[in-house]
Parts: sequence; structure tokens; C-alpha cells
Amino acid sequence: MSTSMVANNSAPSTTAPTTICVFCAASPGKSPSHLAAARSLAHVFAQHKIHLIYGGGTMGMMGEVARTLVSLSGPQSVHGIIPEALVRHEAEGMPVEQMFGKTTIVGTMHERKHLMMQLVRAGGPGSGFIALSGGYGTMEELMEVTTWNQLGIHDRGIVLYNVDGYWNGLVQWINDAVGAGFVKETARDTVLVRDTAEGCVAALRDYRLSSSRLKLDWEQK
Repeated sequence: MSTSMVANNSAPSTTAPTTICVFCAASPGKSPSHLAAARSLAHVFAQHKIHLIYGGGTMGMMGEVARTLVSLSGPQSVHGIIPEALVRHEAEGMPVEQMFGKTTIVGTMHERKHLMMQLVRAGGPGSGFIALSGGYGTMEELMEVTTWNQLGIHDRGIVLYNVDGYWNGLVQWINDAVGAGFVKETARDTVLVRDTAEGCVAALRDYRLSSSRLKLDWEQK
């Protein structure tokens, strides 16, 4: 990982709005519960005046959470980050700001995740990351920000929104990894689990860093 791609460790402004990055699928899933959860998260964000950072897609759960929050809080409340290659994959092309909020196009997947992290770090208290249901991409994003938390690259919370037990397998894997000695007991709650939108937001607000988190210097020398 290039240190030039890592945000500095300056404290975020307490006057900035709470900013939460949501990782989720570009498909709706088979159960209507998943899209319903995306909408419920948007409603809770609107109630608490939370800004959304997301993957910039217009389809599936990505589109649902962004479109719903824009309808409730306006386009200024949503910022999508999408690589140029994926814009061409979008059925509707470039997302319309009045429907999906601001969109920033980047060159690579890593630039996308780095910018997401920077925006979350710049947010006010309670900022962090929430993983709704998703596939390989959602899992990869989730694991990267979890690793970045462990390494001291950012200090924001991470929560799984466990819709209909979707993340139960991952929760079991974390427990197994702790039991096998590959994740420290004190790091078990680096990733929290909640089954309601309000619970996810509250968990980020009350998040406590693991005592085993590394305090490394990621400033470029």
C-alpha cells in the first residue's frame, strides 16, 4: 500500500456533519428485506442529518439508499464515488445529481476506497462505515476498511447491518478467527453487528477503538 494514498491523522472537525459510507450491492437481492433495509437506513440518516458516501451506482441497493436519501434530504446529502469504468456499466449512465446526489469519478477502485475513507474521516462525530448486504465487492470494501482500522490508518467505526441474518456467516468466521488465534480477542469488536438501521447509527456514535489497534505512523516521509 502506498503511503501517498493514506490520509493523514489530523482530527476531524467537530462542526462537520456526521458522514457515513455505506457499502452494498449494485443488485437488489432476492428478498425484499434488503431493499427495505436500504430505505430504512436512508430514513434514519435523514432524521439525524447524516451525509451518505456510497459507491455511486444507480442500480440495486446502491441506487435505493442514495435515491431515498436524496428524496428526503436533498442532493447535497449524498456523494457517490465511482470509477470511470463502472460508469459505462451503469444502465442509466452518469448518475443524475437531482436523483442520486453529487458524483465524483475516479480512475481506480483503490482511489474510490481511499476517497471514501478520507471523506468519512473528515466527518463529524458518529462518522464511519456500514455494510449492508452485498457480494464480493461489498466484502472486499468491508475487509479493507477493517484492516485500515487495525493498522491505524483511520479511527472510524465499522458496522454490519445484519438483514435477515445475512452476515451471520461472517460473524461466525470472526469468532472462529478469534478462537484460532488469528484475530485478537480485543479486536473482536472492531466490526460491530446490528440488525436495525437505528442500531447501526447508534453503534457508530458509541464506537470504541480496540486496545490492540496499531498506532503506526502513515505520514509520507
